[in-house]
Amino acid sequence: MSENNNSNMTPARQRGRIGSGGRFAPGEKPKNFKGSMKKLISYLGAYKIAIFIVMILAAVATVFSVVGPKIMAKATNALFDGLMSKIAGTGGIDFGYIGKILLFTLSLYIFSSVVSFAQGWIMTGISQKISYKLRKDISEKIGRMPMGYFESRTYGEVLSRITNDVDTLGTTLNQSITQIITSVATLVGTLVMMLSISPLMTLISIVILPISAILLSLVIKKSQKHFRTQQEYLGHINGLVEETYSGHTVVQAFNKEEETLKDFCNTNDVLYKSAWKSQFISGIMMPIMQFVGNLGYAGVAISGGLLAIKGVIGIGDIQAFIQYVKQFTQPIQQIAQVINQVQSMTAAAERVFEFLEEEEEEQVPDNAVIPENVVGDVSFDHVSFGYNKDKIIIGDFSADIKAGQKIAIVGPTGAGKTTMVKLLMRFYDVNGGTISLDGTDIRRIPRGELRKSFGMVLQDTWLFNGTIMENIRYGRLDATDEEVIAAAKAAHAHHFIKSLPNGYDMVLNEDASNVSQGQKQLLTIARAILSDSKVMILDEATSSVDTRTEVLIQDAMDRLMSGRTSFIIAHRLSTIKNADIILVMKDGDIIEQGNHQELLEKNGFYAQLYNSQFESA
Repeated sequence: MSENNNSNMTPARQRGRIGSGGRFAPGEKPKNFKGSMKKLISYLGAYKIAIFIVMILAAVATVFSVVGPKIMAKATNALFDGLMSKIAGTGGIDFGYIGKILLFTLSLYIFSSVVSFAQGWIMTGISQKISYKLRKDISEKIGRMPMGYFESRTYGEVLSRITNDVDTLGTTLNQSITQIITSVATLVGTLVMMLSISPLMTLISIVILPISAILLSLVIKKSQKHFRTQQEYLGHINGLVEETYSGHTVVQAFNKEEETLKDFCNTNDVLYKSAWKSQFISGIMMPIMQFVGNLGYAGVAISGGLLAIKGVIGIGDIQAFIQYVKQFTQPIQQIAQVINQVQSMTAAAERVFEFLEEEEEEQVPDNAVIPENVVGDVSFDHVSFGYNKDKIIIGDFSADIKAGQKIAIVGPTGAGKTTMVKLLMRFYDVNGGTISLDGTDIRRIPRGELRKSFGMVLQDTWLFNGTIMENIRYGRLDATDEEVIAAAKAAHAHHFIKSLPNGYDMVLNEDASNVSQGQKQLLTIARAILSDSKVMILDEATSSVDTRTEVLIQDAMDRLMSGRTSFIIAHRLSTIKNADIILVMKDGDIIEQGNHQELLEKNGFYAQLYNSQFESA
């Protein structure tokens, strides 16, 4: 089970979003960092003035916070000198001077906080606007994408762009820009202040940095492989839990509880060991850095004491310098962390821009024709098609269908029945020949206008989280409650709806599991009836209803489709006896066509299919 799970997991599950690799886990690297960063910077162009203001504010806030310890050193020196003078009997402590310094320092810190708040507020607005625009662009892009893109990828892969990737991009963008500016400004400002106090003490402080870097690189190198294993198996175990939970009934039906548990325990064991090792190794980083840092403090204290004795610097300067040493190492850690985050952000941006740059299908042709008063005449003229151009699955198909006729498409699985419908609705375009609606090549009709002429009921029902009334009204949003109820009655759904709690106002949950599969099908049929389209497409529309309900629906469809062209894909041939034309497909080609009686008299492939169903029955 775990092997299959791994291959079918969505990217979000593979990346193990439920857990975190830890603070020092290696960031996900983009394929093309430079190119993706250029696109992101270009996307940020509309906010360049606001970002520039944020940079200025961040730098100003940092400068004021960095200057603070140096000013406080004057207060400490004044206090120390005053105390020494008082002991010597030559003077006293000038509390007025010290008070002025403290008030001035307090003002600096308050001003720095206000500026930091302002730049944070502006940057948060920018990041959220960018996230909003990206989600909007992706949503609009989805509407312009060809059906082939979605059929060749999992839903999770597209959803991951809108949720995980955009969230990662927005959050990291909000933090990284200000963090980088603040860290660099703090680093430079602190270094200048340290040099202004004592070049010797600054040299001692800087010497410890290479030692810290070497030790950290050794630890990170050792922990990376364990972090990768942790992330990989976190995705495995999340997918395994989801798979087992969703297929819990099947697991119990086949008595596979022990095998499933064994599979889970094996995966969990690998996750446990890799997580323990990665967290333990990364956990020793902080003690190492603290130890090296304490060595630096000791060196600073000793050298500072010697310099103070010689009168080169004051006691307050030592106190300020120690504060600067703490500030000096912190931005280095922050920059390393931000670089990690920027890598993940750029990788997320790369996936988003990759999707936004995908090839789109043409929405409005140059010689567009907007159909008015659609009648429903449909013509297939020497149509050929293949999902891959080098592998044609529909060779040469022609048929003329008059308005109001009922056309059934039958054949074995994989014969190309659903493909015909996809071509009719321009989910795909034909490789050769033409399909016409009321004499107009459908490639000249904008896709949105073309699809207004069709109503669809698919074998796979789709209902959204909302009331039953809202789900049926999705077929025609301006329909009144009375029209919705009339459509439900026509689909024989009214009786069961009234028996549900709150009736038409009952809210369907996320997967509509609070109604049966057959009831879902009836609701989608009611939706199609409400749409009142001139051409109806029914892909195994009655596959999930019982025989009695199927008869009722067939009777309702026959009456409601009067004057409408209808295409019916069916496996149960008993349901399409009264079709005007039956198209028999095999291996992508139409091998027979005619009505039910004509095809039986030919005693060909249709007759074999029909007789085999009743023989098996």
